Amino acid sequence: MLTERRPDVTAKAQEVIAMARDKGVQIVDLKFVDLPGLWQHFSIPVKDLTVDLFKEGIGFDGSSIRGFQKIHESDMLLMADPASAFLDPITKHPTLSLICNIVEPGSMASYSRDPRYVAQKAEAYLQQTGIATKSYWGPEVEFYIFNSIRFDQTSHSGYYFIDSEEGIWNSGQPDNGQANLGYRPRYKEGYFPVPPTDKLQDLRSEIILELMEAGIDIEVHHHEVGTAGQAEIDMRFDTLTRMADQVMMYKYIIRNVCYRNGYTATFMPKPLFGDNGSGMHTHQSLWNDDQPLFYDANGYAMISDLCRWYIGGLLKHTPACTRSATARPACASRRTRPARRRAGWSSARPIRRATPTSASRRCSWPAWTACRTRSSRPRRWTRTCTSWSPKKRQRSSPRLARWAKCWTRWKGTTSSC
Repeated sequence: MLTERRPDVTAKAQEVIAMARDKGVQIVDLKFVDLPGLWQHFSIPVKDLTVDLFKEGIGFDGSSIRGFQKIHESDMLLMADPASAFLDPITKHPTLSLICNIVEPGSMASYSRDPRYVAQKAEAYLQQTGIATKSYWGPEVEFYIFNSIRFDQTSHSGYYFIDSEEGIWNSGQPDNGQANLGYRPRYKEGYFPVPPTDKLQDLRSEIILELMEAGIDIEVHHHEVGTAGQAEIDMRFDTLTRMADQVMMYKYIIRNVCYRNGYTATFMPKPLFGDNGSGMHTHQSLWNDDQPLFYDANGYAMISDLCRWYIGGLLKHTPACTRSATARPACASRRTRPARRRAGWSSARPIRRATPTSASRRCSWPAWTACRTRSSRPRRWTRTCTSWSPKKRQRSSPRLARWAKCWTRWKGTTSSC
């Protein structure tokens, strides 16, 4: 059982207060992560930035946050982490941002549904096992930058329209009454041409300057494979909780820098049909102080036994990880081959977001038929199931009988298997 020990933050708190005074800060913004993983915040005047704020916390209504408290137990506390302080590069007025932990009032126990606390528990557990003293994480976060995104869903219609000055589909369109100058990356050919094909060089440069101003160590930025403004900005690796904070800062700053320049940034996994989705490749390593534990000069591929066992653990626990890390339908759509799911899509334009019409249905097919995603169904069925009637073999196989019942139910809802 992990025991909590709250360190004395007086010295660090005084350093943050002095920094705020020196930088002319007027507003203090308190940020925390909700259960689905989105940043929430509220702000206070700088006069309330005191040592007691860091020691005693500040209250907020937890019942209005998704996945948190019920109305009769709504009182919660935010405990600002002085090590997370950074000057917000987005706000008009000088603002100091502090990332907070969530605690229960009275007992002052860390809140079990606080994602930041989950990361801190994982780091503490790693040290208690004696396997390593720390882990390093280096995510490569991909995203798209669009010029316009419109969408609506009503009782009688639904649509979305995506547009980008880089989109190859604009090659034959008039450019707001001006000459169309071309230079657009074709599908899957955005990795990584120079300007003028890469039209977002200056915007990405502005983004990384703001990220570095906020204290994030940036290694590289470049255009990604997709047309229509897919991009990647890589941060230098760091420990788990710190890197998780930086990913939240990363998304916040990118979205706001794009917004103030007339663009919209999205991290959704599959915004375009027929082109690359956006992922987050994550480099991981275990260390004992300054000694890398995954390296072995004499091992296979120069990796240690510990590294191979670590990879085996990732494979074993993949189902549990994907249930929380890729829980949204668009995440599954990114991993499904487009040619096998095209018949289940609907859209008003060729620029499609992955929304399989069958994503929310459930049925009783046996596990070996993999009924939830057409692309993972065994190949032997894909060429015959639209024309072969399963009723002919119901008597000889109860399994086929169950399949036939589900096939009949789905026959009128999808245009192919």
